[in-house]
Amino acid sequence: MDRREFAAFLPALLAGSPLIPENVEAQSVSLPVIESGVYKPTPPKNGSQEGHSSSQYLKGMLKAGNIRLEMHESTIQPGAQHEPVGTHLHSEIWLVREGTAELTTNGVARTMMAGDVGICVAGDKHFISNASDKPVTYFVVTVGPPE
Repeated sequence: MDRREFAAFLPALLAGSPLIPENVEAQSVSLPVIESGVYKPTPPKNGSQEGHSSSQYLKGMLKAGNIRLEMHESTIQPGAQHEPVGTHLHSEIWLVREGTAELTTNGVARTMMAGDVGICVAGDKHFISNASDKPVTYFVVTVGPPE
């Protein structure tokens, strides 16, 4: 799956937005409204963990409804510790651009290679790690209520 196919897939994901509870209150942090257009990545920044870096594409609220959308691209170097195990109110989708990743959801590990897409629905415990001796780079799209 390339970026264009992934972009075509995103509206289908957002069609699931009626499943997001309406009673979720927005945080006091105000996020910008996302408009139609083109978004360029920020320069890569080192993550909170050694061996992780990320570039942000967008982060904000969709005009229709109480839906938060975020997209970033991350790279994990070989041998780097996996990200912390987490759960969220939002769902996450990963598209591996290069390398081999291991996506663990609710204790089940699955290998993802370039072109593969993984998803973690809201509330599931998960983490992603590098499963090779080369860097793994992947896009992440999060969609859900404000957190």
